[in-house]
Amino acid sequence: MTRRALLPAALALGALFVVTAAPPAAADAIRDRQWGLTALRAEEAWGTTKGDGVTVAVLDTGVDPTHPDLVGQVLEGADLVGMGAGRGDRAWARHGTAMAGIIAGHGHGSLGLGGVLGIAPQAKILPVRVILEEKDPSRDRARENKGGALAEGIRWAADHGADVINLSLGDDSSSAHHEAAEDEAVQYALGKGAVVVASAGNGGKDGDRISYPAAYPGVIAVTAVDRKNKKASFSTRNWYATVSAPGVDVVIADPDRSYYEGWGTSAASAFVSGAVALLKAAHPDLSPAQIKNLLEDTASGSPPGGRDDSRGFGLVDPVAALQAADGMAPEPVLPAPVAAASPYFGAGPDPVPDPGPLARFGAPAGVAGGLALLVVAGVLARRPRAGRWDPDAG
Repeated sequence: MTRRALLPAALALGALFVVTAAPPAAADAIRDRQWGLTALRAEEAWGTTKGDGVTVAVLDTGVDPTHPDLVGQVLEGADLVGMGAGRGDRAWARHGTAMAGIIAGHGHGSLGLGGVLGIAPQAKILPVRVILEEKDPSRDRARENKGGALAEGIRWAADHGADVINLSLGDDSSSAHHEAAEDEAVQYALGKGAVVVASAGNGGKDGDRISYPAAYPGVIAVTAVDRKNKKASFSTRNWYATVSAPGVDVVIADPDRSYYEGWGTSAASAFVSGAVALLKAAHPDLSPAQIKNLLEDTASGSPPGGRDDSRGFGLVDPVAALQAADGMAPEPVLPAPVAAASPYFGAGPDPVPDPGPLARFGAPAGVAGGLALLVVAGVLARRPRAGRWDPDAG
């Protein structure tokens, strides 16, 4: 598996996504290969919503807004890298365009029957460029100079209307560690009501190391499964896994107008971001915590015991989540402060009885008596010592 480095340290594209060398022969065969839509019961979910009115921020290598499968879906975004390949270059927006297609592709051609169809085909994509493609010649320079792009991008997306933030990237290298700025940015986004989804990592064959940002609190971390709902061999197994989604033989759109099959937990993350977009469209007032709990509670094919580190709570099920959400009352994004009913937990300390007037005067008197004794002791200490008596000397 090729590791695709991101700006700070070794943050990678999920790895996150590896494509086959040859595209499918004909575009009209693409829809038949999108097994992920069938696995997630997309058409049944579309009977309720297709994601209209929801904005999904794709923090990635950029998104091609002119791709036939995405025309009209891509909003004006931000480039927080500011260097590297540009529109038309081979090393530009390939990974980001692929993720955007999985989330919100609407197909093209007669009746939209050609090309890639996303899980939420009426959602809008907000592209935020925070990472460079593997073959971008400026990647090393960007890593040196733009180490804070991910944290900045999360905050930017939250401030510019993102309902969902898709992070199909991560650092699961041997040097991966908690980054305070990224964690704080995630909490900032959650506090503004944006649901944050991230790929769990592709370290299933390399030690299952923790991947960030998937491991930050509140993030929906997504592992990858195959057509049989079995954990993909490359998919990281770890404590933070929330749910799983298709991540093998996934058809993707490319800026070169070809279609490829690829694999990675970044694709799985994009599927879940699309599922969340459906939930947000139907129930816009649900908090990020409620949506995360919904996905956990309604996942299908759950592992024995209800959860494991390989697939989380099971395969994300947008249909079941939409049905369960109908009976939920929205909760505040952040807990509302409540005045304490008592100054103490429990009964508090026992009351102290009034000592009375004599005791109140007794304390100063005792202090004065102690001072007098100290004065006497000082006088005695200054008297010369008597000579020691020696019986032999008479």
